[in-house]
Amino acid sequence: MRMKIPLDYVCVRSGLFCDRCQSLVDEGKVDDFDIEVIKILLDLEETQFKELKDSTYDKAIKLNHLVILLVNSGPTMTQQKWIKVAKILQDKLRVKVRVLEKTNSIKNSAMQLLSPARVLGVNTVWLPDGSVQYVIRVSKTERRMLPAEAGLLESALSKIHSTAVRIRVE
Repeated sequence: MRMKIPLDYVCVRSGLFCDRCQSLVDEGKVDDFDIEVIKILLDLEETQFKELKDSTYDKAIKLNHLVILLVNSGPTMTQQKWIKVAKILQDKLRVKVRVLEKTNSIKNSAMQLLSPARVLGVNTVWLPDGSVQYVIRVSKTERRMLPAEAGLLESALSKIHSTAVRIRVE
């Protein structure tokens, strides 16, 4: 049993992709950065973190100097272990790394991403054109605790959930 990844292990290791893996790359579902992150995670699984075998890699989102790693943790992978994995990834990729548990809840994603700042709430705003926008409220006193600038975090949450997300400091 190994960590579940969107590509075949042999393809990632060799760098030569079968038709299925190549089509995922061509469609943009997996990019070069994902492949780089997957290789590091597979190395970590083999050497230091056997617990990664129960986890599922979903996507790595790179925004300037912040990488958000979306995963589904296995039962043996604790938050402390993910923090250690994130630190190793930070050293190897030379960017700040946040590991998020993949969820459909915008509030849960925001709570994980904006930590240690607290999320006061999430409002749903219905726009005149029929689209929806989510507004995540954060206390003004906790603005400095945000892990990155608000605009960067907004675009990350918007990418994760494929919908418009705004952060409002109040």
